[in-house]
Amino acid sequence: MTVADLPALNATLNGLSALLLIAGFLAIRRRETKVHRAFMLSALSCSILFLTSYLYYHSQVGTTRFTAQGWVRPLYFTILGSHTILAVAIVPLVVATVIFAFTGKFERHRRIARITLPILLYLSVTGIAVYLMLYQLYPPA
Repeated sequence: MTVADLPALNATLNGLSALLLIAGFLAIRRRETKVHRAFMLSALSCSILFLTSYLYYHSQVGTTRFTAQGWVRPLYFTILGSHTILAVAIVPLVVATVIFAFTGKFERHRRIARITLPILLYLSVTGIAVYLMLYQLYPPA
């Protein structure tokens, strides 16, 4: 695997994380707490792997410019902007959600998870969209 392969790996980790989050959500709806915990810890692990790979890639490559013109350019930057802002904002929410779960404060965990989950799913979907637009649909020259 080379550095050039990391954006595809990152998109894959984003997608896998989203699937694990959904599976964890469905498990807790069925009151399968052990299954829920396993899915959520797996999703967290995927997210940590993603972040490590993402930071390594950008430390090696720097910024990749979006070269497309026309109507898709403002769409791309709208998606990227919302994704970037929420990616920063989600960190304390994830930490709090995990801490409340591990400390047995399940009512607080449940309350914050109702905010954290949809944002994480949005980040996963928009992360894949950014990858597709930046590297597949409109690849750099």
